[in-house]
This record gives sequence, structure tokens and C-alpha cells, in this order.
Amino acid sequence: MPEYLLPDVGEGLIEAEIVTWKVKVGDVVAINDIVVEIETAKSLVELPSPYEGEVTALLAAEGDTVAVGTPIIAIGAPAEVPAEMEIDLSNPAASGRVEGESLVGRNKAERGPQRRARKGSASPSTVAGASAQMQLQGAFAPGGALSDDVVADDEPAVPATPARPHATAERGAPKSLHALAKPPVRKLAKELGVDLAALVGTGPQGSVTRADLEAAAGANGDGVSRPLAGARGTSTTVERETREPIKGVRKMMATAMVGSAFSAPHVTEWVTVDVTRTMDFVDRLKKRREFRDVKVSPLLVLARAVALAVRRTPEVNSFWDEAAQEVVLKHYVNLGIAAATPRGLVVPNVKDAQDLTLLELAGALNALTATAREGKTQPAEMSGGTFTITNVGVFGVDAGTPIINPGESAILCFGAIKKQPWVVTTDGVDEIVPRQVTTLALSFDHRHVDGEKGSRFLADVAGILEDPASALLF
Repeated sequence: MPEYLLPDVGEGLIEAEIVTWKVKVGDVVAINDIVVEIETAKSLVELPSPYEGEVTALLAAEGDTVAVGTPIIAIGAPAEVPAEMEIDLSNPAASGRVEGESLVGRNKAERGPQRRARKGSASPSTVAGASAQMQLQGAFAPGGALSDDVVADDEPAVPATPARPHATAERGAPKSLHALAKPPVRKLAKELGVDLAALVGTGPQGSVTRADLEAAAGANGDGVSRPLAGARGTSTTVERETREPIKGVRKMMATAMVGSAFSAPHVTEWVTVDVTRTMDFVDRLKKRREFRDVKVSPLLVLARAVALAVRRTPEVNSFWDEAAQEVVLKHYVNLGIAAATPRGLVVPNVKDAQDLTLLELAGALNALTATAREGKTQPAEMSGGTFTITNVGVFGVDAGTPIINPGESAILCFGAIKKQPWVVTTDGVDEIVPRQVTTLALSFDHRHVDGEKGSRFLADVAGILEDPASALLF
């Protein structure tokens, strides 16, 4: 029976988290069918099946972090059991099991949902697989017989890791080496530090539910949740503390930011700009037929301004190679756009942005941001960046002091565009009028980008935003 080993999805990753199983035990899959979604240190990745056949076991639960090369799913040919070997679950003798005998330990790899057998030949392992399924989904009475028929569930319960008895377990309850629990419940138990095997489940077939876990956690006095008195005797459960593991994209981001902040001396410069003419330009672009199918925003003009301004100040589009003691000047612009996602910060980049027309750049930015929001950005889309823009303006923030993305020398922070009073000179006469104003903040590596170069680049970008027609001068 082939087992699918967790592959290295790119750039030497050593582990990944099982996020969502797209199949369950008993499903029949074809080659290239998506079977699982994993989170690596860089992105969410959907893995296709390299085999075809029936899913016989899920070897890792949702929420587990597994090493590359570890078996995560077993896929084999659909099982066939002859009619004369069908098992009557209501009769222990028919199942080849004497009264009082437990099915624990019988071929644990077979975890498929119960199904009626088809006529044909069968091997001993097929019968063992049926027995193992009864072990997994059947609830046993003290005498060893099944108290209820097996009922298929939308998400199969999987056995928890055996653990020591716990005071929560009821006295006299039948002891079992395994507790029934769905993968999300197993994950929550791990986070709360609750022993699943010590609980008496109240769910279907005696499985442990989320409510069972929360009740056990509260009984242990760990402060996870507490009932608060409500109106008319009602109660509300409020979580006082929540712990989230640092892993995947978030862990990678934290490591990269610490490394950058403490290896490259950051200098940040600010400039406030009247971008009224840029906003007018954006409005005109939206009305053009060729831009009808793409989203047009001030970020598009800023991205174009950056690609043009690096021509006059290539040092901001370079990289300090500490090992070689060289500054590597890039003659192309892989423009990164920092994107906040539920799983952490990612910085995909538009390859060769300097060669794209305004329309092509708009399409590339649209695709990049849409993919990032869905959490589907792939490692290749985040590698090779040369310069980054972080757009905090979408959150209503005026500006900030951004940290340089590792492997680059500068990052530009784009603040919110707001109407503000601004001094405008017309025919030598000053007057205060409302204008669209924003703030740009440029952080750069002061080891090789000095104040003159950083200031010139920032002034060039600001000049294009103040008057988009000045882009013709570059």
C-alpha cells in the first residue's frame, strides 16, 4: 500500500503544518487530485496525490507539524470483501471475535468508513481492515459487544495518543487505550494540554467533543474560560487567554525581521506630498476602456514611480553581500508588495516590473494581491525581490518606519491619502485650499545607501506622485 511522503515544496523547507485535509478515509482519489492543504514557512500549498485508489489512512491530524519525508496519507486499491465474509456488527461471533475481546490493535492502518462488501476474492488483510474500522468508529459495551450500529460521520474520528488516566474520567468507566476525537478536537486538546484518553466523551459513539475539552480545561483551573453571569440567569463563556503557536509563515516572518533589524543599520526619511493630481490621474485611468477589467489605485502610480526612480538611484535596488564583501546592483526591479494575511505577512513580488506597461503592471498587482489574500502565494512568487512597498494607508495609517525585507536595501511605506489644508501658490499668490495629501517613508540600509542617495530617490518618487506627467522625464 503506497504512502504519500510529505514533499519539499521548495527552497529546502524541512517541515510543514497539516492545515486541512481535502479527503477522508474511504474516499477514492485519482492522480493529481488535491488531498491536503499544508502551511510551510512561506505559504499555503495544496498537495496533489501522486497515487490513485482508496484513502485507507490519514497518518497526520490537522494542526500537526510534520517533517519533510514523513508519511502523511496511505492510498491503496479499493477494498473488496466477498459476501460470505460480510460482518454482522450486531453479532460478535459473526465478526470472528469472542465476547469481551477488544478490536484494539487489529490493523490500525485501516481506518476507512464502514461499507458493505462486494462479491469477489479477499485477502486476510481485507478482513482485518473491516475489523479495524469497527475499532475506530464503534462504541463498545462492557461485554465487548457494540451498543449501536456504526454511523458514518462527515469527519472521521481518529485515535488520540494513549496517556495516563486523569481524574476527569468517571470511576468504573471502561478503560480504552484510545479516545475518539475529530482532528480539530485533537488539535485543541494539544493546545489546551488536555489528555483526551482521560475524558469520557459525550459525542456520537462516545467521541470527545469541543465542549468536553472546554469543560475539562475549566475544571483543571487553567484560566482558559470562565462562565460570566448574564441577564436572567444566562451565562456567557469568555476566553481570558488564548495561545497561538508561532509557526509557518509567522515564524519565518519573525526570524527574517529580527535578522534584518539587527544586521542592517536602518535610516528612515519622510516626505509629505500633495497627490491631488495623482488622484485625478487615477480617476481618468478608471474611465479608460483598456483599464476596465483591472483595479486601478494610487498604489499603481506609486509602483510605476518606484520602477522609474531606481534608474537614477540604483543603490536602493541593490543588495549588501556580507560574505563576499560586495554590493550587488540589480539592473531589474522585482517589486515586492507587503501583504498582511491571516497567517502572517508575505511579500510576493512582480518580476521585472521595470519592463511592464502601466496596464500590465496593474494586472500584475491585481493578481498578486488576490493570491496573497487567499493565502495561495507560492514560494517562487516571494523569492528574488529587489525593492518593497508596504501600503499602510489602506488601514488609515499616516506612515511608519518599515523594516527592510532581507536581501534588499530599501523599503517604501505608503501612508493614507487624506484631504488636508495645503498652501497653493497661484500667480505668486498663496492661498490655503483642501488637497489630497499623503506621507511617504523610506527606510534604507545605511551601509551603502547614504543620505544623499536615499533623499534623491525619495524626492524623485514624491515628484512623480505630485505630478504624474513628470514621469516622462525619466
